[in-house]
Amino acid sequence: MKKIVIGNWKLNLDHLEAIQLLQKLNYTIEENKEEKIDIVVSPSHTSLRSIQTIIDTDKLNIKLSAQDVSQFNEGAYTGEVSSQQLSKLNVKYCIVGHSERRTEFVESDETINKKIHNLIDKDITPVICFGETLEQRNSNKYLEHITSQINSAVKGLRKDKVDNLVFAYEPIWAIGTGEVASIIDAVEVISMVKENVSEKAFYNNEKIRFIYGGSVTPDNSEEILNSEIIDGALVGGASLNVDKFVTIINSINL
Repeated sequence: MKKIVIGNWKLNLDHLEAIQLLQKLNYTIEENKEEKIDIVVSPSHTSLRSIQTIIDTDKLNIKLSAQDVSQFNEGAYTGEVSSQQLSKLNVKYCIVGHSERRTEFVESDETINKKIHNLIDKDITPVICFGETLEQRNSNKYLEHITSQINSAVKGLRKDKVDNLVFAYEPIWAIGTGEVASIIDAVEVISMVKENVSEKAFYNNEKIRFIYGGSVTPDNSEEILNSEIIDGALVGGASLNVDKFVTIINSINL
């Protein structure tokens, strides 16, 4: 199974800056690297069309992700973007359940589940985020909390509808803080989630990937990305710097 590295640009860059970053990334990546590793960029919604045009016109192997999607398919929902609209832009992945969406926008497990179903219906791969707060970890309730998140996220998924999924462990206490879970912590949680998901009817050992996100940098990426249990990384701030992002990609032993 190919490793995957996703750059989450968050609320940064206008569409011109996003184009410049994508072009520099394409020039800097080693030739044919994208054939061995799935490289994904996730810009703001306002940049999706511009990035999609560059990817299609220049025939880049870099894949496109959205940062979020509506729980609604259509209607009077001002400011929302549907899975149908994303699919028309050849969006291949979409981040759902990110800790920033859960905390800042109070997204519930039920809402996240609806988003996942909407994405799958349009053949967009959900990147399903999950993770615990520092309080939950210190109280030793984090595995219970994460199990609940996963079970709610995948509720109702059918084997004939799910081709692949990406599960991203992002301990909330490590998002944008500079803190990072130890490899022991990450492997413990991802192993537990993988065992949980492997019991589901839709599970496909060949295609479902389990990745880590949470202050991933060139300093810690080699250990994270070369773990046999971890299939890739969701990279935040470091993905805005091409040299750092490419160093993270190159840290994967092929």
